[in-house]
Amino acid sequence: MGAGKIRKYSELLRSGATTSVKLTEEYLGKIEVLNPEINAYVAVNAEKALRAAKAADERIARGEGDALTGIPFAIKDNIATKGEETTCCSRILKGYKPTYDATVYEKLCAHGAVVLGKNNMDEFAMGSSTETSCYGAAYNPHNRGYVPGGSSGGGAAAVAAGIATYALGSDTGGSIRQPAAFCGVVGLKPTYGAVSRYGLIAYGSSLDQIGPIAASVEDAAIVFDAIKGADKRDQTSSGGTEPTADKLDGNVKGLRIGIAEEYFDGISEDTLKAVRKAIDFYAEAGAEIVKVSLPMLKDALPVYYIIACAEASSNLGRYDGIRYGYRAAHYDDVNDMVMRTRSEGFGREVKRRIMLGTYVLSSGYFDAYYKKALRLRESIVTAFAGIFEKCDVLIAPVAPTTAFPLNYTADNMIETYMSDICTVPVNIAGLPAISLPCGKDGKGLPVGMQIIGKKFDELTVLRTAEAFERAALVDVALDMGVTL
Repeated sequence: MGAGKIRKYSELLRSGATTSVKLTEEYLGKIEVLNPEINAYVAVNAEKALRAAKAADERIARGEGDALTGIPFAIKDNIATKGEETTCCSRILKGYKPTYDATVYEKLCAHGAVVLGKNNMDEFAMGSSTETSCYGAAYNPHNRGYVPGGSSGGGAAAVAAGIATYALGSDTGGSIRQPAAFCGVVGLKPTYGAVSRYGLIAYGSSLDQIGPIAASVEDAAIVFDAIKGADKRDQTSSGGTEPTADKLDGNVKGLRIGIAEEYFDGISEDTLKAVRKAIDFYAEAGAEIVKVSLPMLKDALPVYYIIACAEASSNLGRYDGIRYGYRAAHYDDVNDMVMRTRSEGFGREVKRRIMLGTYVLSSGYFDAYYKKALRLRESIVTAFAGIFEKCDVLIAPVAPTTAFPLNYTADNMIETYMSDICTVPVNIAGLPAISLPCGKDGKGLPVGMQIIGKKFDELTVLRTAEAFERAALVDVALDMGVTL
């Protein structure tokens, strides 16, 4: 469990104890040493980072800026940055350089933050291990024989390895929370609409959401406060959430915490033990533990994969070799060129999901699959609304197990899909949720727990998470004989 870094670095910068240039150089040096080991970055722009750091130092010298000014961060390779290659870690977008910046990136740059580079990810955010990347797999910093999770595995690995203060990821079915859990860091998936998706290369448009991966709950809150808000360029964004970072007080007395036993079916013993222990902490801290039932949970996984694949089939239809990105070298005519480009440019997992999506949208199957999934989605949204009349937040595991070994997904595709069971309901219902570490398994790999809240109530989610994190830090300090 890591203490916050952003305020610590900000204080050092403002006191003159260090400079953003020095801090950035330290991070670039660490990246040079560690990235070959974990492959968390697919692109690093040292020159641009140092220019931004110099500008941040000048801003701080004028007495301007805020907590994020001069702090180095990383960004997932599916978030657009003007003039810089943004590939979604797919061969089909090799060489593509956006002509605009994503809103979240614009906002962080306006704060004077320093971007170090682009993080590795599963191709087009489709995967749970960061092994489908065209740049090769990323590795878990806790043990290189295991995956960092996915699809935002590069960002989680970078934060866990200390080669990014924080990272921006995207979460379509758990792609921020699951890698955060596997790497022992904090990952916040905001309410759908709380953060603009403008500039995020789409996978599933009704499910995708950008959020922070950080070393602590406070760090995640600081970044969330900076990137949230309505954006006229994203009509699905609505803002509607209050500032959070300065309201984390560690108090959970009287908080109603819901426990749905359906979330605990099929969970490994190590994960179950760690999450149950965290629940006991909340009870001892004065929270009210409320037993609730969520039978619709069993429908979440098929609903998610039908809707996500259908939307992917539509969104990825634009990659045809005609307008931008990869184009097959040899072809007979336009139709043959499109077919060869897509066959050569997309990886196996992306092609599988496009075909599944095309199938459920096809004539004769639309009503049986896609339309039924949409109706079930409404039922899941209603079920969560009913749950939150009885409690303020839900606590659940992030994943049934800790990180799985490298190459596991190739032979266990169905099991890998099923590992999303705890995370996808949040995306279906558009709710906020945070993943934070709550222990380790017998192999020393991190266990993550998930706190789920009401729409646009990130503050309660973050407060609940920070209370546990604060207590865990005290426990660690006492074990080490440290006086806080």
